[in-house]
Amino acid sequence: MELKIIDKTEDEMHLEIIGENHTLLNMLKSALLDDNRVQIATYDMKHVSISDPILFVKTDGADPIEVVKDASNNIVNDCDEFLGVFKTAIDI
Repeated sequence: MELKIIDKTEDEMHLEIIGENHTLLNMLKSALLDDNRVQIATYDMKHVSISDPILFVKTDGADPIEVVKDASNNIVNDCDEFLGVFKTAIDI
């Protein structure tokens, strides 16, 4: 995976996420939309096999980089929680 910030202002960012697909982008978009600071979170992928997705984030004035970092950490925490519950379930 490689990231390129295409453009960024104080409250908006276009981020190209090279080598990823709908799986990661849907999780990231969902986590971003759960954040009250986020006004818009969406992504565009022209064609799944020949183009890389571009994530667009618009905030209420919060730094979009910090918002994406927080959303990413929330995804990791959710996965850790699931893994703990799953391990408990399979040990029964």
